[in-house]
Amino acid sequence: MHVHALEGAWIDHPFWKTRFVLDDPADLKRLRTSVVREVWIDTRLGCDVATVEADAAPARAAATVPSRMPVASAPAPAPAPSRSMADELQQAAAICNRGRQAVIAMFNEVRLGHALETERCLPLVEEIASSVLRNPGALVSLARLKTKDDYSYMHSVAVCALMVALARQLGMDDAQCRQAGFAGLLHDMGKALMPPEILNKPGRLTEEEFAIMRAHPQRGHDLLQEGGGATAEMLDVCLHHHERIDGKGYPNGLAAEQITRLARMGAVCDVYDAITSNRPYKDGWDPAESIARMASWKGHFDTEIFQAFVRSLGIYPTGSLVRLQSQQVAVVVEQNPASLVAPTVKAFYSMRSQMPVPPRLIELGRPGCSDRIVAREPAEPWKALNVDALWAGEAAPR
Repeated sequence: MHVHALEGAWIDHPFWKTRFVLDDPADLKRLRTSVVREVWIDTRLGCDVATVEADAAPARAAATVPSRMPVASAPAPAPAPSRSMADELQQAAAICNRGRQAVIAMFNEVRLGHALETERCLPLVEEIASSVLRNPGALVSLARLKTKDDYSYMHSVAVCALMVALARQLGMDDAQCRQAGFAGLLHDMGKALMPPEILNKPGRLTEEEFAIMRAHPQRGHDLLQEGGGATAEMLDVCLHHHERIDGKGYPNGLAAEQITRLARMGAVCDVYDAITSNRPYKDGWDPAESIARMASWKGHFDTEIFQAFVRSLGIYPTGSLVRLQSQQVAVVVEQNPASLVAPTVKAFYSMRSQMPVPPRLIELGRPGCSDRIVAREPAEPWKALNVDALWAGEAAPR
């Protein structure tokens, strides 16, 4: 059968292809023993039906489909990278550094009471978007590696890159991708007006301090509006990137369709970078752990956009630590467009011998590769090692 879509806990099942012919008995067994209870099949493309009507719609196996229920259409995969991860990393590192300096300059201008000239950011947004469109994994992954002192500045660069990658995954054209990136770059400008002792506090905020911080979307919106150069999209993402689908966000408590698609994108990108980054009051979580935790937060994110976000990064984003079936610990080096569960990894430690091993690249998606990821690996035991250098090489921050 040609599997058109899978129902159930999407992040737990072993098949993260858009659509595929199920012709391997081993895959059938994995599907039957997974959490998936129902699938959509397309009888026009499968080998199981000899002749069908030309306009036959995908049928749902072992279920009655209500007439009001639309056929789920899996989004097309994003274009393949035009440049390898290794080739893009060095250029992405230079862009990250320029981005950091540009955002610091913007924050300083705001703190001095000067109007924000958003058009001066155009060359930076162009650079970030071009890098992401060449290879989304490079800049997106590097921008996550930030010090606690740099968080407020590099967070803007990271969200810009994540927004471009997500827009690309959602099928937006180049101009729309750049517009999304521009909104991401400016989404947190209100933090430039927050008291530094609260913004950089190395501990949990009090209720009074959190109330002050909750004002940053409105302050940023007002700041951009006063500058005069911001588009409606930039203003929208700045004001509403902390809204939630269930209506429990801020500042306006918007819910579901009241929140624009771009603001829903901004919410996902903002949270992912926040929880994976080292911040004044906590260390960042592992990327794969962050994806899993975000998937469990009911009512927080738009489901369609979050799923596209995962497809843009991978279930195991670059830099994630994983345990392999071969009892080796590895770091994810690059994504595999054909399978989110079979990226390229670099093994560096053997759990059997309890010793480091010479770093070795393993393409888990290569035909004939018998190894696979069996679990996420906690990051804490490996903090003493410079694991980031294993995937980022010389581009990794020192």
